[in-house]
Amino acid sequence: NRRKKKGDSILENPSIPNPFPELCCSPFASVLSASLLPKATSRKKQVIKVYSEDDTSRALEVPSDITARDVCQLLILKNHYVDDHSWTLFEQLTHAGLGRAIEDHELVMEVQSNWVMEEETKLYFRKNYAKYEFFKNPLSFFPDHMISFPSETNAALSHSGILQMFLSSSTYPEIHGYLYAKEQGKKSWKKLYFLLRRSGLYFSTKGTSKEPRHLQFFCEFSNSDMYMSLTGKKISGAPTNYGFCFKPNKSGGSRDLKQLCADDEQSRTCWMTAIRLLKYGMQLYQNYMQPYQGRSGCSPLNITPMRSISENSLVAMDFSGHRSRIIDNPTEALSVAVEEGLAWRRRGCLRLNSHGSPIAMSNMGMSIHRSQSWFHHKISREEAQRLILQHGLVDGVFLVRDSQSNPKTFVLSLSHGLKIKHFQIVPLEDDGKLFYTLDDGHTRFTDLIQLVEFYQLNKGVLPCKLKHYCARIAL
Repeated sequence: NRRKKKGDSILENPSIPNPFPELCCSPFASVLSASLLPKATSRKKQVIKVYSEDDTSRALEVPSDITARDVCQLLILKNHYVDDHSWTLFEQLTHAGLGRAIEDHELVMEVQSNWVMEEETKLYFRKNYAKYEFFKNPLSFFPDHMISFPSETNAALSHSGILQMFLSSSTYPEIHGYLYAKEQGKKSWKKLYFLLRRSGLYFSTKGTSKEPRHLQFFCEFSNSDMYMSLTGKKISGAPTNYGFCFKPNKSGGSRDLKQLCADDEQSRTCWMTAIRLLKYGMQLYQNYMQPYQGRSGCSPLNITPMRSISENSLVAMDFSGHRSRIIDNPTEALSVAVEEGLAWRRRGCLRLNSHGSPIAMSNMGMSIHRSQSWFHHKISREEAQRLILQHGLVDGVFLVRDSQSNPKTFVLSLSHGLKIKHFQIVPLEDDGKLFYTLDDGHTRFTDLIQLVEFYQLNKGVLPCKLKHYCARIAL
């Protein structure tokens, strides 16, 4: 502002002659001023390549100080996606079979600067519903048998109090339990008792002893990143499928990895969540509470996706009578919407099969689900579990797929309690009509869309409602 006022005083005051009149009309004036004035210089830009689930990619020219959250925001706006704060930039080391969700506040160029030439590394844009789930449901992430508190802490501490301790700079809960560790330079794994403290990760050289003389330092986290094993036992030869590791920044490759393996998913999730909280602390809570607030001066976007004025002015209407009326009751509006959806489906089937036979109508009911984002045609059980794991083991994450064991049936794969469960959807024929059921015919549906919509609203025989579907996002 001061520079602008100074320039204005020279040009506007006729008593002071302009010593450089040629610059006032020169076509290079803006270039010269940009080079002379540091505030007018533009931020340096670089090109990054981001992949989607179907391995299509998109090149983006972004500022060199862009955060992972801002890259996601850019892709959300370019592709007109709905932002539910679950979009994530994912770093995948293909040859090593490792991957991690990049934290929202991390600088993408700093992440790429740690890549090594011999390792094929990619950035993926995908959803991760479990990113901040521990703030909403800490009970599932920190089981009582794996966590202990300082002696002066009240033993009956609430789980919200546990999170406050994780985010505090003065106290920190201790995470403890058995993990398999891969011995450096060897193929063998050894089961050891580990302890996570504020100073780092330790293991005991004598059973479960916590005495300082029996504790040996394993690693700290300020100069390394934590990755999850995506291939289970295949590459590392781990004793279970629940592996994770620490990769030093700017390391020489897989030989520098510190690899660990848990007995089950709950244990791995607890360790990895606690280490995230230990490494980033309050920054994670700020990311969760203020997802759009980037670093000062570094965010390329100050836009929060908003519904348009026309969308906000939409209301539910009833046109069944002589005069139209606005439906004020939300319950009535929902029931009308459901009925219109069912009527649309029936009209679509009749329109597409107006010249067909009852068999063609039946085939239409069998194939109408193929256009749905939650349906995955002919994928294996292992691939289904991998997709759900990528989207986060939050209660209600699901997909529907063809059954490999019985070609006439389908399978609903569902995440619940940090486990992935599979439920067979069986077709039934009654009086010449085809139905689908999850509960031996007690509840029947004319097609898979109707079945999914029902279990999104009702738990029924499932352990939880269907909440988030797994989809292969295209860029």
